[in-house]
Amino acid sequence: MSLARLIQVCGEVQCPRNVRAVHARIVTCGVEQDVFTNNHLISAYFKCHRVKDGRQLFDRMSKRNAKSWTALVYGYTQMGMTESVFQCIKAMVSDGFNLDYFSYVAAVSACASLGAARTGKEIHGRIYRMELELNSHVSNCLINMYGKCAVLEYARRVFDMTVEPNTVAWTSMISGYCQSGDSVGGFKIFSKSRNVGLAVNEFSCASVLAACAALEDLRMGMQVHCLAVKSGIRFDEYVVTCLINLYAKCGKLDLAQNAFEEAEIPHFSAWTALIGGFAQHGHRQQAIAVFARFLSLGLKPNEMTFAYVLGAAADASWVKVGEQLHAMIIKLGYASATLVGNAVLDFYSKCKLLDESSKAFLEICQHDTVSWNTLISGRVKSGCHGEVVELLTQMMREEFAPNLYTYSSILSFCGDLPALQWGRQTHCCILKPGFDSDVVVGSSLIDMYAKCGRLDDAHKTFDNLGSKNLVSWNTMLTGYAQHGFGYEALDLYELMQQYGVKPSSITFIGVLSACSHVGLVEKGLQSFDCMTKEYKIAPKVDHIACMVNLFARSGQTKRAYDFIKSFKTKPDKIVWRCLLSGCRTHKDLDLGRVAAENILSIDPHDTSAYVMLSNIFSDARMWKETADVRILMKEKALKKDPGYSWIELQHGVYCFTTTQFHGSNVQEILWGLTDQLFDAGYVQEKGGLELHFNVE
Repeated sequence: MSLARLIQVCGEVQCPRNVRAVHARIVTCGVEQDVFTNNHLISAYFKCHRVKDGRQLFDRMSKRNAKSWTALVYGYTQMGMTESVFQCIKAMVSDGFNLDYFSYVAAVSACASLGAARTGKEIHGRIYRMELELNSHVSNCLINMYGKCAVLEYARRVFDMTVEPNTVAWTSMISGYCQSGDSVGGFKIFSKSRNVGLAVNEFSCASVLAACAALEDLRMGMQVHCLAVKSGIRFDEYVVTCLINLYAKCGKLDLAQNAFEEAEIPHFSAWTALIGGFAQHGHRQQAIAVFARFLSLGLKPNEMTFAYVLGAAADASWVKVGEQLHAMIIKLGYASATLVGNAVLDFYSKCKLLDESSKAFLEICQHDTVSWNTLISGRVKSGCHGEVVELLTQMMREEFAPNLYTYSSILSFCGDLPALQWGRQTHCCILKPGFDSDVVVGSSLIDMYAKCGRLDDAHKTFDNLGSKNLVSWNTMLTGYAQHGFGYEALDLYELMQQYGVKPSSITFIGVLSACSHVGLVEKGLQSFDCMTKEYKIAPKVDHIACMVNLFARSGQTKRAYDFIKSFKTKPDKIVWRCLLSGCRTHKDLDLGRVAAENILSIDPHDTSAYVMLSNIFSDARMWKETADVRILMKEKALKKDPGYSWIELQHGVYCFTTTQFHGSNVQEILWGLTDQLFDAGYVQEKGGLELHFNVE
C-alpha cells in the first residue's frame, strides 16, 4: 500500500492515533515531506476532527499548492467552521492561487450556512469573471445558498441556466421556496419536477409537507402523504415528523397520532412534534402523557421538547406539573438556555406566579427580545401596569428593539388602563417601521382604541388594514358591542358574512351582547340557534350569560331562568349575576333571591351579591330583610371594594379614589385628590397649568 493510500485509509476510519503515528514515522525516518503527502495528512487530520493539528501542519509547510489550500478550506467546511473558510479563501487569493471547483463549493456552502447572501453574490461574480463553466456541484450549491438566503430570483436564474438539473437542484429549489415562506411557489416547482418525471425523495417531500402545514392545506398534504407511501419513503424520519406537524397544524390530532404510531421506531423529532401538536391545541393531558411515555423509554428531552411540554403545563391548574418539569430542567442543566428559559418564564407568567417568573428571567444567561416580551406580557395580563412601564424602559436601555409582539403587549396595556395618549404614541412608533400593516398589530390597535372609547379611530384602523383575519373582525365587532353600539355591531356581522369570514364562538359573544344592548331579543335567539345548529359551535358559559342578560334586561326574567335550567352545563356566578341584575331592575323579588342564593353557594364571600340583594329588598321596602343582609355582611366583615379613577399626566398614570373623603365640601375633596396626585410623584411643569378649584 502506498503512503498516500495509507494516510487516506487512516482518515476514512477516523483514527487520529494512527494518523499521528504515520506522520511521526514519516518525520523520524527522514522521509522528505512533499506537498502531495502533506495535503493528504491535512485532509486526514480534519476527517479525524484534529483541526489544530491540520492547521499547524499547513502553517509549517514550506511549499503549498492549490490543493493544499483546498484541503484546508474543505476541512473547515466539513467541520462547520464557516468564518475560518472565508479567512482561508481570502488568504488563498492573496497568495495568488485561483480557486478550483472544490474551493468554490466550500465557499458557497459557508455562505449558505451563515446566510451571507452578499458574500455569496461576490463569489458567484468571481466565478462568472473567471469564465468558469458551472458544473453540477457548484450550480447546486449556488441554488441552495440563494434559497437559504431567501434570494429566490437569483436561485431561479442559476436553476434556469442549468442544462439538465438533477435531483439535488430540484430539491434545493423546492426547499428554497418553501423555507422562504413562498409555499405556493414551492408547490409549483414540485409540480414541474413531477411533470419532468423526477422521483420524489425524502427531502422534497418533507419540504412540501412543511409548506402544506404553513398554509394549513390538509387536502394537498394528504395527497403528498399518499405520494410518500407510494414512493416508499413514508417511514423516513423527516417525512414522519413533517406529517405529524402537518396534521397537528390542521387540527387533525388523531391523524398525527396515527402517523406517529405507524413509524417502527419514532425519531426524536417525531416525539417532539407530537408533544408540540397536543400542547398547541390545548390538549394538556395528552401532551403530558406522550412526554411521560417518552421518558419511560429512556429518551432524554432537548430544549425544544421542554419548551413544548412546558407550554402544555402553562395553566394555573397544572402548576405542580410545571414545577416538576422546571426541577427536571435544572437537573439536566437547561435552565440557563434561552429557549428553555423563555418557556419557564412563560409558564410562570401564565400561572400568574410573577416572583417565580422574575427569578426565571434572571437565570437566563442571554436574554433576547422574546424573553422581554414574555416578561412584559405576563405583567400586562396580571394587571401590574406600573411594572410594565419600568420593564419597557429597562428593555430600551439594554438596546433591545421592540418587535410586533412587544407593541401588541404595549397596546394591550394601554387598552386595559385605558391610556389613550400612550396608545397614540405607540401607534406613531408602529407607523415608522411599517408594522401597522401587520394584522396582529392592527388588531391590537383596534382593541386599544375600542377599549379607550375611540371607536372612530378603531374603525379607521380596521378599514386601513390590508388583510383582515377573524381576530380583526371580532375585535371591531366586540368593541362596538361593549360600548352599546348594537346596530353597528350587527351591521359589521352582516358584512363579515358577506366577505365569507366564518364566525367563531367569540364572534357570537359580540353579536349576543349587541342584541342585548339594543333589546333585540328574537334576533339574539336566532343568532344563538344559528351558532349551535348552522356553525355547530357548542355554547359556553359566556354565551349562556349573554342570553340570560338579553332576556333579563328586557324584563323576561322568568324566560332567563328557564334558559339557565335548560342547560346541563353548571352556570357560574356571572350567569346568576346577570339574572340578579335584571331582577333588581325589573323588581322580580322571588327570582332575585334564587339568583343571589346561587351566587353565594358558589362564592359565600361575594360582596356584590349581598349588596344587590340588599338593594332589591330596599326597593321593595322590605326593611327588615334589608337590615338582615347588612348585619350578615358586617358579621362576615365584607366590604364593597371601592372604585377608582385615573388620569394621564406627564407620561404617567395616577390613580385616585374619593372614598377616604367623608366631608360634603366638594372643594375639600378636590384638594384631597390634589394631595394624592403629588404624593404619587407628580411634578408640575414650569409654566404649566396651576391647579385652582373654585366651587360655588
